[in-house]
Amino acid sequence: MSTEKTYGKLIGASLGPGDPGLITRHAWDALHSGARWLYPVKKAAEMSYALSIAERAGIALPQDRVELVFPMTREADILAKAWMRAAEQTVALLAEGRDLVFLVEGDASTFATFGHLARVVRELVPEVCVETIAGVSSFAAAAAAAEVTLAEEDETFAIIPAAYGVAVIDHLLDEFDTLALLKVKPLVDEVIDLLARRDLLASSVFVEKVGAPDERIVRDVASLQGQTVNYLSLMLVQNPKRVRGELRRGCRKRQEGAANAEGAP
Repeated sequence: MSTEKTYGKLIGASLGPGDPGLITRHAWDALHSGARWLYPVKKAAEMSYALSIAERAGIALPQDRVELVFPMTREADILAKAWMRAAEQTVALLAEGRDLVFLVEGDASTFATFGHLARVVRELVPEVCVETIAGVSSFAAAAAAAEVTLAEEDETFAIIPAAYGVAVIDHLLDEFDTLALLKVKPLVDEVIDLLARRDLLASSVFVEKVGAPDERIVRDVASLQGQTVNYLSLMLVQNPKRVRGELRRGCRKRQEGAANAEGAP
């Protein structure tokens, strides 16, 4: 008789940034698959934004759902212990043989908790099967809500946490046509000052809690100076004055050359 454990599958279900209508069919099916729900919180018994998205979708919240605590801190020791505790709790639940679906706000592959959790779980139990369900990212939803085109044809686009600071942002404005500055809350005033110096206020937009009932879009970003904004906020900055380098179109030239050769007498 085999004593080998059969683990459930760990599923990262991306729910989008806030609008329940952006939950994909794939994620919807995972939520209704009978898998046990896991959801992230910053501290025990606190509200989970990811869980609130599912709730606004009209899904009855399962009684056996489990919260995992991921504290908001940069203290390495505290973070390491919290991550390990969450991973060990996840492994213990997977060992019951039932699938787990971890609720993710936005997209599970983009600045999300799920990637790190899945990695630690696999380090503990390599045979655990992990599935990641793609979702709508906050910056894509924000661009749509604000009617901003992130990139057209040969334009360039970068996504960075604003915490890298204004010096990095200033440099990247010369390298990319559009920047998505995520988690901009701590640096709003500094970013506004930079945009004013670069004469880019008119081509910037601030979006807070995109897709949520209290979504806010601010086009006059200078009006945010001195205000406290929500943690779930970002800024889309376009630099129409950027000087672009020459594109290398070798493949296109080869195709054109081949076409001319075929048409040659």
